[in-house]
Amino acid sequence: MSDKIAIIYWSGTGNTEAMAKSVQKGIENAGASVELFLVSSFSGNIDDYSKLALGCPAMGSENLEESEFQPFYDSIKSKLSGKKVALFGSYDWGDGEWMRIWQEDVSSAGASLVKDGLIVNLTPDDNGLNQCVELGKTLAKA
Repeated sequence: MSDKIAIIYWSGTGNTEAMAKSVQKGIENAGASVELFLVSSFSGNIDDYSKLALGCPAMGSENLEESEFQPFYDSIKSKLSGKKVALFGSYDWGDGEWMRIWQEDVSSAGASLVKDGLIVNLTPDDNGLNQCVELGKTLAKA
Protein backbone atom coordinates (compact mmCIF):
# COMPACT_ATOMS: atom_id res chain seq x y z
CA MET A 1 0.00 0.00 0.00
CA SER A 2 1.39 3.41 -0.91
CA ASP A 3 1.69 6.21 1.57
CA LYS A 4 -1.29 8.52 1.82
CA ILE A 5 -0.28 12.17 1.84
CA ALA A 6 -2.39 15.16 2.84
CA ILE A 7 -1.61 18.85 2.61
CA ILE A 8 -3.71 20.79 5.11
CA TYR A 9 -3.34 24.55 5.28
CA TRP A 10 -4.84 27.89 6.29
CA SER A 11 -4.33 31.02 4.21
CA GLY A 12 -5.66 34.51 4.75
CA THR A 13 -4.05 36.38 1.85
CA GLY A 14 -3.37 33.53 -0.57
CA ASN A 15 0.38 33.37 0.14
CA THR A 16 0.26 30.11 2.09
CA GLU A 17 -2.27 28.75 -0.42
CA ALA A 18 0.23 29.39 -3.24
CA MET A 19 2.86 27.58 -1.18
CA ALA A 20 0.48 24.63 -0.59
CA LYS A 21 -0.21 24.28 -4.32
CA SER A 22 3.54 24.26 -5.04
CA VAL A 23 4.12 21.60 -2.35
CA GLN A 24 1.35 19.60 -4.07
CA LYS A 25 3.11 20.02 -7.42
CA GLY A 26 6.35 18.70 -5.92
CA ILE A 27 4.63 15.65 -4.46
CA GLU A 28 2.92 14.90 -7.78
CA ASN A 29 6.18 15.50 -9.71
CA ALA A 30 7.76 12.84 -7.50
CA GLY A 31 5.07 10.39 -8.63
CA ALA A 32 2.98 10.34 -5.45
CA SER A 33 -0.67 11.19 -5.04
CA VAL A 34 -1.79 13.79 -2.54
CA GLU A 35 -4.97 15.36 -1.24
CA LEU A 36 -5.08 19.13 -0.71
CA PHE A 37 -7.37 20.61 1.95
CA LEU A 38 -8.14 24.01 3.37
CA VAL A 39 -8.14 23.37 7.11
CA SER A 40 -11.82 24.38 7.32
CA SER A 41 -12.78 21.72 4.76
CA PHE A 42 -10.77 18.81 6.18
CA SER A 43 -13.23 16.29 7.54
CA GLY A 44 -11.14 13.17 7.15
CA ASN A 45 -9.32 11.10 9.72
CA ILE A 46 -5.69 12.11 10.24
CA ASP A 47 -4.93 8.46 11.05
CA ASP A 48 -5.53 7.64 7.35
CA TYR A 49 -2.38 9.56 6.34
CA SER A 50 1.21 8.52 6.93
CA LYS A 51 2.60 11.83 5.64
CA LEU A 52 1.36 15.36 6.20
CA ALA A 53 2.30 18.79 4.91
CA LEU A 54 0.88 21.42 7.25
CA GLY A 55 0.81 25.05 6.20
CA CYS A 56 0.01 28.11 8.27
CA PRO A 57 1.31 31.68 8.18
CA ALA A 58 2.68 33.54 11.16
CA MET A 59 0.00 35.64 12.80
CA GLY A 60 0.08 38.35 15.44
CA SER A 61 3.12 37.93 17.64
CA GLU A 62 4.39 34.97 15.58
CA ASN A 63 1.62 32.49 16.37
CA LEU A 64 -0.31 29.99 14.29
CA GLU A 65 -3.69 31.28 13.07
CA GLU A 66 -5.87 31.00 16.17
CA SER A 67 -9.50 30.59 15.05
CA GLU A 68 -9.20 27.64 12.64
CA PHE A 69 -5.65 26.31 12.33
CA GLN A 70 -4.51 26.23 15.96
CA PRO A 71 -7.63 24.34 17.17
CA PHE A 72 -7.23 21.87 14.27
CA TYR A 73 -3.54 21.38 15.03
CA ASP A 74 -4.30 20.88 18.73
CA SER A 75 -6.89 18.24 17.79
CA ILE A 76 -4.41 16.19 15.70
CA LYS A 77 -1.21 16.68 17.70
CA SER A 78 -1.69 13.48 19.69
CA LYS A 79 -1.99 11.54 16.40
CA LEU A 80 1.27 12.77 14.82
CA SER A 81 3.54 10.16 16.37
CA GLY A 82 5.24 8.09 13.68
CA LYS A 83 4.12 10.33 10.81
CA LYS A 84 6.44 12.12 8.40
CA VAL A 85 5.61 15.83 8.44
CA ALA A 86 6.58 18.91 6.43
CA LEU A 87 5.74 22.41 7.70
CA PHE A 88 5.45 25.61 5.67
CA GLY A 89 4.01 29.10 5.85
CA SER A 90 4.47 32.74 4.98
CA TYR A 91 5.28 35.60 7.31
CA ASP A 92 5.38 39.38 7.19
CA TRP A 93 7.79 40.27 9.97
CA GLY A 94 9.85 38.68 12.71
CA ASP A 95 12.53 36.03 12.38
CA GLY A 96 10.53 32.83 12.03
CA GLU A 97 10.21 32.08 15.73
CA TRP A 98 6.71 30.68 15.18
CA MET A 99 8.12 28.04 12.82
CA ARG A 100 10.89 27.03 15.26
CA ILE A 101 8.32 26.64 18.05
CA TRP A 102 5.99 24.69 15.73
CA GLN A 103 8.81 22.37 14.59
CA GLU A 104 9.76 21.65 18.20
CA ASP A 105 6.13 20.95 19.06
CA VAL A 106 5.65 18.57 16.11
CA SER A 107 8.88 16.74 16.96
CA SER A 108 7.94 16.43 20.62
CA ALA A 109 4.64 14.87 19.51
CA GLY A 110 6.66 12.04 17.95
CA ALA A 111 6.49 13.05 14.30
CA SER A 112 9.49 13.00 12.01
CA LEU A 113 10.14 16.31 10.25
CA VAL A 114 11.37 15.60 6.73
CA LYS A 115 13.09 19.00 6.51
CA ASP A 116 13.22 22.26 8.45
CA GLY A 117 10.00 24.21 8.20
CA LEU A 118 9.88 26.39 5.08
CA ILE A 119 9.07 30.05 5.57
CA VAL A 120 8.67 32.63 2.83
CA ASN A 121 8.34 36.37 3.38
CA LEU A 122 4.97 37.63 2.13
CA THR A 123 4.06 36.54 -1.43
CA PRO A 124 6.32 33.67 -2.54
CA ASP A 125 8.47 34.55 -5.54
CA ASP A 126 9.70 31.96 -8.05
CA ASN A 127 12.52 30.96 -5.71
CA GLY A 128 10.09 30.51 -2.81
CA LEU A 129 7.69 28.48 -4.94
CA ASN A 130 10.57 26.30 -6.14
CA GLN A 131 11.52 25.67 -2.51
CA CYS A 132 7.92 24.55 -1.92
CA VAL A 133 8.13 22.15 -4.88
CA GLU A 134 11.35 20.72 -3.42
CA LEU A 135 9.71 20.37 0.00
CA GLY A 136 6.90 18.38 -1.65
CA LYS A 137 9.38 16.11 -3.43
CA THR A 138 11.28 15.54 -0.18
CA LEU A 139 8.05 14.60 1.62
CA ALA A 140 6.97 12.26 -1.18
CA LYS A 141 10.31 10.42 -1.11
CA ALA A 142 10.63 10.32 2.70
